[in-house]
Amino acid sequence: MNTPPPPFQPEPTPFHQPPARTQRRLIVEIVEARDLLPKDGHGSSSAYVVVDFDAQKKRTSTKFRDLNPVWNEMLEFVVSDPKNMEREELDVEVYNDKRFGNGSGRKNNFLGRVKIYGSQFARRGEEGLVYFPLEKKSVFSWVRGDIGLKIYYFDEVAEEEPPPPPPQGEDSLPPPQVLHNLPPEKPSPGVVVVEEGRVIEGPVPSEMCHRSFPEAQPPPMVVVEESSPPQMVGHVHCTRPPSPPPSAHPVAPVSEVHYYPPEVRNMQAARPPIGERVRIPKKPNGDFSPRVINSKIGGETVATAVTAERSRPYDLVEPMQYLFVKIEKARGLAPSDGAYVKVRTSNHFKRTKPAIYRPGEPTDSPEWKQVFALGHNRADSAVSGETLEISVWDAPSESFLGGVCFDLSEVPVRDPPDSPLAPQWYRLEGSATDQSSGRVSGDIQLSVWIGTQADEAFPEAWSSDVPHVVHTRSKVYQSPKLWYLRATVVEAQDLHIAPNLPPLTAPEVRVKAQLGFQSARTSRGSMNNHSGSFHWNEDLIFVAGEPLEDCLILVVEDRTTKETQLLGHAMIPVSSIEQRIDERHVPSKWHTLDGGGGGGPYCGRISLRLCLEGGYHVLEEAAHVCSDFRPTAKQLWKPAIGILELGILGARGLLPMKAKDGGKGSTDAYCVAKYGKKWVRTRTITDSFDPRWNEQYTWQVYDPCTVLTIGVFDNWRMFSDISDNRPDTRIGKIRIRVSTLESNKVYTNSYPLVVLLPSGLKKMGEIEVAIRFACPSLLPDICAVYGQPLLPRMHYVRPLGVAQQEALRGAATKMVAGWLARAEPPLGSEVVRYMLDADSHTWSMRKSKANWYRIVGVLAWAVGLAKWLNSIRQWRNPVTTILVHILYLVLVWYPDLVVPTGFLYVVMIGVWYYRFRPKIPAGMDVRLSQAEMVDPDELDEEFDTIPSSRRPEVIRARYDRLRILGVRVQTILGDLAAQGERIQALVSWRDPRATKLFIAICLAITIVLYVVPPKMVAVALGFYYLRHPMFRHWMPPASLNFFRRLPSLSDRLI
Repeated sequence: MNTPPPPFQPEPTPFHQPPARTQRRLIVEIVEARDLLPKDGHGSSSAYVVVDFDAQKKRTSTKFRDLNPVWNEMLEFVVSDPKNMEREELDVEVYNDKRFGNGSGRKNNFLGRVKIYGSQFARRGEEGLVYFPLEKKSVFSWVRGDIGLKIYYFDEVAEEEPPPPPPQGEDSLPPPQVLHNLPPEKPSPGVVVVEEGRVIEGPVPSEMCHRSFPEAQPPPMVVVEESSPPQMVGHVHCTRPPSPPPSAHPVAPVSEVHYYPPEVRNMQAARPPIGERVRIPKKPNGDFSPRVINSKIGGETVATAVTAERSRPYDLVEPMQYLFVKIEKARGLAPSDGAYVKVRTSNHFKRTKPAIYRPGEPTDSPEWKQVFALGHNRADSAVSGETLEISVWDAPSESFLGGVCFDLSEVPVRDPPDSPLAPQWYRLEGSATDQSSGRVSGDIQLSVWIGTQADEAFPEAWSSDVPHVVHTRSKVYQSPKLWYLRATVVEAQDLHIAPNLPPLTAPEVRVKAQLGFQSARTSRGSMNNHSGSFHWNEDLIFVAGEPLEDCLILVVEDRTTKETQLLGHAMIPVSSIEQRIDERHVPSKWHTLDGGGGGGPYCGRISLRLCLEGGYHVLEEAAHVCSDFRPTAKQLWKPAIGILELGILGARGLLPMKAKDGGKGSTDAYCVAKYGKKWVRTRTITDSFDPRWNEQYTWQVYDPCTVLTIGVFDNWRMFSDISDNRPDTRIGKIRIRVSTLESNKVYTNSYPLVVLLPSGLKKMGEIEVAIRFACPSLLPDICAVYGQPLLPRMHYVRPLGVAQQEALRGAATKMVAGWLARAEPPLGSEVVRYMLDADSHTWSMRKSKANWYRIVGVLAWAVGLAKWLNSIRQWRNPVTTILVHILYLVLVWYPDLVVPTGFLYVVMIGVWYYRFRPKIPAGMDVRLSQAEMVDPDELDEEFDTIPSSRRPEVIRARYDRLRILGVRVQTILGDLAAQGERIQALVSWRDPRATKLFIAICLAITIVLYVVPPKMVAVALGFYYLRHPMFRHWMPPASLNFFRRLPSLSDRLI
């Protein structure tokens, strides 16, 4: 009896050594603390610091009686799990040592604490000194001051110890932890896959335990990553591809899906959200209002299914079936000059690009490496018995080289996280004549499967609804990292000033700084007559974008005469400038000036203080629609609080944007969404007025008070040459504020796409989206965000002016547009400017009216309250008036109930308005924008350029209209000033008789209030104010007449 041979096992060789094990170490440098609270009973504190990280606790030395102690001590920690370091917390606590106090305390006094997440750690070489404000441990703690820390990590090669011999009777293999460089004392963490459109967490599959990841790589920061899901090994048999058999190693199913980032994954489950006070629209917005659409997406889309499991990866969009055909290569083909492959079904016909021949390979083995995604309906193909034909052809002669045919009803279906199907070799077949003549021979390697848009091969595939590949694929873009460059011009010395100046004439020396397309100039420098130096001490701020390849050019100019004379210049690389993340002082440096006129090689020197500000947030969006408020430096980023998921379903009823094929209207639409630094672009659906994208994307949310912007555009670039560069046409956009979304609830809505044109408002169609904000509902970290400053700390320590910040925003917008225009496919500058609202601050009469009506709407509650009081005074409803009298008596007699009653009234209003809360997030409001009935001349003025391009008579008419509007504003401002001046005239003695009378009345009121109890006075005044109309005169009261007679300064105006 023959026994089967044992499986082949290769002997270990020196070429198969396991990779060297690395160990990550975390360094926490305790630099200093400032302005600590005295706790030792002698007006001081003896402070020391305790640092706790990953079950390791270390402390510093004690600084005796110092409220501003300086340690400069380094504490080292071992990171046991580098892959999950961003989920760890570093606790830094400051205590007062009781041994150096008065000895009365039983324990060391608490001085403050700081909690830092692993996502804020920096790699060695990128760290910086950061001052963290000390926080309380509890509500009753009393702390102050801040602590300066440097935190960084590095990886080093660890010496591996030989594994201990296994015990007898067991397998000789070492434990898996030793094989895969995992710490044996900690269990293997669950797999967390952050993918484009989904976040899946589950137990570790057995296959993934055999994959080794280099631990020397830095841990991922708190950003959205794109990676493939855990995969299963599939297999394809020959001739007809059947369903893939199960893998040899079973994969544990994904048990539960979480929508939380790593920082909040271990927190409690979400609780039902409570109501908030909302604004109630009075009337529906007609055809321009968003509406709820019926869709089966999202699984359990009701609000009660907060923690429901996901049944499929793309759960916010409708699944779209595609037939995937992956053409790899061929071998043994008949002689040909250039082979290509045709893919044909009953509805589609595609051909590959020309074949690729590797150097040294025979010409009968071409390669294509191309994937096709063809629209497919599996139910229809099973009924009709459709087939897939794949044939190989010779390009020059168009001769048939062989083909393969598949029955589409037997093509396997693949759903991620299944692994891609392995390509198989198939014999090329033909007719009997072709086989005998030798024109058909060889094999072709390919794989065929049915999947959806969730397949990882879909983004790079040649789709059937996207024929133009370059400008039509879906892509994800990242905005460049932007810095504020602060250049402080201090002084200049040894300048070569022209000697032939007129007497008593001081030279006018200025410094001009230029960075790329940005330029700024200082004011006139003050000259020191003794030393001949010039002083400025002015800050010039620019926007610098990574990779920081530009140079800062400074030019010293003499503008005393009409002709500007160059005194010298200096070029400083931006990459050499120091970076700072707080308000610490940066020392100034001297730079030599070169290239002055007639001054020789040395033209003087200039003192500059340069730094790249990492503590600011560089605004490229308007502040009211900003999608991110994080500072530039990653060390200052807070952990994410949730995930924003967007499913772009499609559009309905788009208008034709171009004419082709003999005047036929057509639209080639694609969608762009922007949130934070991440831009996404869907594929372009050609020649369709109802495109269906069904693409899903995710963003990490750091602040709920941010705005998501979604725009739809018509693709023109795929038809134009590079030299033409025709811009894409805007179709419309919507904005959705994240804070208006309830937690873990799916909103599936249709929003109108409206565009304001010189001819008026026009509805271009509707866009259908599904959106979900996945986060724990009422955790303290999320609620605490509403009490934190909106902008980073540096915006309040060293604030920027409004005009300066707006100029910097324009420069940042231009830099972002230039960066995205260099991508492939490019995102046009017109798209970026439209999404960022680059023209939001231009003059518009329509926007001025809209803002005026917004102010009226804000003050409407005060007007309503005044009308209600007037109705009470008029006794129109006697019952209500009597009840108000009784309530007034109760509040006057028990004044302690005034404040609680007011807050109770606010609570009742909020509960009442909960019934009328908006059910869907609001989009663009046409009525609020005053865009329904706008004057054509006002629209023409809004779209006019600066300087104006209109005729002089039109500009003169608009100027006169603006003057009339200015007269109204001038009159209102004068009236407001007059009322304030009358108040001042009460005691200014401008009218002696009025002032005497006012003082006498005040004296009488003082005596009365001293004699009569205040409750009686309050009751008398209230009843007098609410008296019946039969006891009231219709003429103005004496007090109002007295006030109106007081003098103002209006009669002194010229």
